[in-house]
Amino acid sequence: MPEVADDNGVPPPAPTGDELLKVLSALGNPHRMRIVAALMEGRTYVSALARQIGMGRPLLHMHLQRLEAAGLVVGTLELAEDGKAMKYFDVAPFFYELSPHVIARAAATITETADRTAKEEAK
Repeated sequence: MPEVADDNGVPPPAPTGDELLKVLSALGNPHRMRIVAALMEGRTYVSALARQIGMGRPLLHMHLQRLEAAGLVVGTLELAEDGKAMKYFDVAPFFYELSPHVIARAAATITETADRTAKEEAK
């Protein structure tokens, strides 16, 4: 999960290769970047977000799952006044510094599982 600097201003540890691949993969899609941008305006539920960005709910759910798995958004299930369950999403606080040094350190920690997943996604 992405972290932000603590109250003393200490930056978070560098991401592992697996974490960095998950985040970059999640943000490597223009729809997911637009979803993060839309959620910056405030927390909202899936149907409202789908209308706001002009996307069908099933496709939006798939993109939100990828963003949530990468730790970039947070979803919470809540009950509306009429008893209907609604999932709300918000942007998770995150900060990534990307430099050749960070990439080199992260690359040294990539696991075989992440390597296989990346190859499968490329197909």
